[in-house]
Amino acid sequence: MDTTRRSFLKTAVVGTAATACGPGLRSEAVAPQAAERNAVDDPPLISVRTTVNGEPRSLEVEGHESTLTLVRERLELTGCKRGCGQGACGACTMQLDGVPVATCLLPVTALEGRSLVTVEGLSVAQPSLHPIQRAFLAEDALQCGFCTPGFVVEAVAFYERWRADNGERAPSREQVAEALSGHLCRCGAYAAIYRAVIAACEGRHEAGPDHGPRHDGRAKVTGEARYTVDLRRPGMLVAKVRRSTVAHGTLGALHWSEAAGLPGVHGFVEMTPVGRKVLYRGQPLVAVAARDEASARAALEAVLVGIEALEPVLDIDSALVTGSPKVYRGEPRRRAANAFEGPLLPESWRGNLRGPFSLFSRRSGAARRRLKDAAEAGDSPVVRASFETAVQLHSCLEPHAVLAEWLADDQLRVYASTQGVRHLAEDLAQRFGLRRDKVEVIADYVGGGFGSKTQVAPEMVAAIELARICGRPVKLVLDRREELTVGGLRPSVRMRAAIADDGGEQPALQFESRSDAGTAVGSATTALVRIHQPLADQDLADWDVTTNGPPGCPFRAPGGPPAYFALEQVVDELALRRGVDAVTLRRGWNENPNRTRIYDWADGVDLWRDRPPAGSDRGRFRRGVGLATASWFYFAEPRVRVQVEAGPEGIAVSTACQDIGNGSRSVLADAVAEVFGIDAASIDVAIGSSRGVHGPLSAGSRTATSLGPAAIAAAEELRAELVELASSRLRLREARAVDGGVAHRDGQLSWAEVLEVAPQLSATGKRGRDKGGFFLPPFGGLATGRYLSCAGQVSEVEVDTRLGRVRVLQTRAAFCVGRVYSPVLARSQAEGGMVQGISFALYEERRRDPRDGGLLSGGLEDYRIAGMADVGSIEVEFLPGGFETVRGGGVGLGEVCTLTPAATLANAVRHATGWRPDKTPLRPDRVLEGLAEVGA
Repeated sequence: MDTTRRSFLKTAVVGTAATACGPGLRSEAVAPQAAERNAVDDPPLISVRTTVNGEPRSLEVEGHESTLTLVRERLELTGCKRGCGQGACGACTMQLDGVPVATCLLPVTALEGRSLVTVEGLSVAQPSLHPIQRAFLAEDALQCGFCTPGFVVEAVAFYERWRADNGERAPSREQVAEALSGHLCRCGAYAAIYRAVIAACEGRHEAGPDHGPRHDGRAKVTGEARYTVDLRRPGMLVAKVRRSTVAHGTLGALHWSEAAGLPGVHGFVEMTPVGRKVLYRGQPLVAVAARDEASARAALEAVLVGIEALEPVLDIDSALVTGSPKVYRGEPRRRAANAFEGPLLPESWRGNLRGPFSLFSRRSGAARRRLKDAAEAGDSPVVRASFETAVQLHSCLEPHAVLAEWLADDQLRVYASTQGVRHLAEDLAQRFGLRRDKVEVIADYVGGGFGSKTQVAPEMVAAIELARICGRPVKLVLDRREELTVGGLRPSVRMRAAIADDGGEQPALQFESRSDAGTAVGSATTALVRIHQPLADQDLADWDVTTNGPPGCPFRAPGGPPAYFALEQVVDELALRRGVDAVTLRRGWNENPNRTRIYDWADGVDLWRDRPPAGSDRGRFRRGVGLATASWFYFAEPRVRVQVEAGPEGIAVSTACQDIGNGSRSVLADAVAEVFGIDAASIDVAIGSSRGVHGPLSAGSRTATSLGPAAIAAAEELRAELVELASSRLRLREARAVDGGVAHRDGQLSWAEVLEVAPQLSATGKRGRDKGGFFLPPFGGLATGRYLSCAGQVSEVEVDTRLGRVRVLQTRAAFCVGRVYSPVLARSQAEGGMVQGISFALYEERRRDPRDGGLLSGGLEDYRIAGMADVGSIEVEFLPGGFETVRGGGVGLGEVCTLTPAATLANAVRHATGWRPDKTPLRPDRVLEGLAEVGA
């Protein structure tokens, strides 16, 4: 079926009540001469003399400026980033007189008479990269790279101190963690960062190559990589958004006439029409474009907003009370945003309750009867439990950002932090009534996405409309509080599960969930239960509960971590009550060969095999070992194409995709390099523009399994053409391709020698269908595969029974995903996915004011994510086989790796203490309360 992704997803993130400025909504451009006439005098300046990266500077600065603003905006050294603006994430770290400092908090006047070094300056006094930079490259201690410059700057300072005091003695993990404790990596690259810093301190990277397995790694460790937030265009305006401070109401007035007369203001655009409902606190109302951020903020404060407040429903309990206000009363339910990766199907509604979700729910009287009979008979255990997981925020360190410019009335260029340059270009062309070839979307580097940057977001449309009415480029970047409010969230989920193994070949399983994705719908958890225990008698049901909160959207493995948190705990509890090994119990219910590989691996893990009996520790600190397994779909875009070109300048590969840290550049380079038998670093990779041939979205674990086969097909076709060309032009006899070149009867030529005589050649490869087709026909360009990827994880934790702290000591994990195109990067991605899962389990929880929905966890010092010291050691294995009929032999890894951590840690806590966790995060107060309940 040929349909656009827009119609496929029925995207409504710009829906709910925030229709995000489309045709017919009010907008106004302030005459440029008025904006100039109203401009006020610049504030008094202060002279500062300093040295930046070894170069003396005499600067005239404003006293309120931060060092970060000065360096990024005036000196145009954009390597170090603004991640939070509160000194909590470390992305802005630079060295002041050799000491790492958070420059987002450092007044620019503090530079007087001092020396500042940014990430760009680390190699000034060296002939090549710093050993820390080489170590980060070699160990792939980075993913999206947004936080990497800050880590590198801090690690260099630690390295210099350590080497001066300790020579080549290795620091401990605790010493590295203490040094880097002020830094956060949302991609979760901590395990590789440990390896890199320790290896550098041991002297293992004093020399060596200035590149590593990640094709764009050098640009990221040196600060050369430029993200959307780093870009500027001539004449660019800055846009900001006025948002609702009311969780539920009706917008009665929106007046900006007074604000339009303020200095530097160039235009306004309405984002919620007057008369429309306001459905959540943080909903965008109006956007302004101005000469700078301060002018934009002043203008927004001057906008007159009138909202008739209505009673909100802010959680599942209040939403389901009889007679409670309906979120969508008077508002078309079709406006609800989509929290699911697939299309929204029509479902029944009862007030704020939607469902059950017909695609995955399965109502089975047999399962209910078996559970009832087992409970009445009493001869086999029945496990019943309720679980709840908190809202998890995407909180990408690069916030949602867009820079829009109209090159002509019918030609649009958009720089965006997006997970799909081609998909976004298609959606924007359709939305603004433009020809597809008149829209280009560019995303050279993207600072994380995790599912939150797949759609047309309100800020994109606002920036584009403002750029049109103002006739100038417009840039709009969410600040950290906005990012935590509306940048995306994984729904909170309440689940009830019951399981019994009453002597039948398969268990009876009941599983119900209610998801709160705010004003969004489409959340699904039981789909994972269905595929992981497909042979069980299943009674499954998914419901959405709408509340007055920002809309959720897909988050890495949508529905997965909550589902397995519940499912794998009731399975573990059943094994404990029956007195059988948990792997043996699972194995008896399984017919899937990939899960069998995981179970075989688990049986061989000494941490699991040699675990002590449950509850063996009786002191303050109690250790436990837990295990969990998981299954996941794999997806592919069969229409994906990759172009490979060759000529005298070398070999290049390109497609219309992006790299959000998942390693798209490396997958392409590695696949082509393998075909030609050459160094992947010698291949030029061009991605990040929608102008290329049909590339994939970076979502749904589809990227590698779509790009790899297409790149191989193109490279093999081009290689054959080059052999034929070498044979004819150079008159080679018995020519054939070998690693590194063309062998013939009289010797061998390198590919470089062949390319010297070759014209410019190109070949395009297509991903195509798997052998035997797909589980479902491609829809909207996306196909669901016939096989399942699988994961297993074993972790050891330590529970402090006095303080309630759960500490992860070590983790072993295995993944069955078939062929791995870039093994070092795959290890990094798997480790990062588990770190995100650990963070979900132990720390992450959005907190809102129960009275009005105001965000209480509005910064990275309040919204806690895992740091260096929180994750323990991690070891990863990839189990071969299982996907021989899949084109390319391998499937995606990005989601299956984050499914098991929450359940694994919960099972480990149960093993250590006898208490079964039922809520995330496992906060100390909850742990202490649970321990008290069981008398531990």
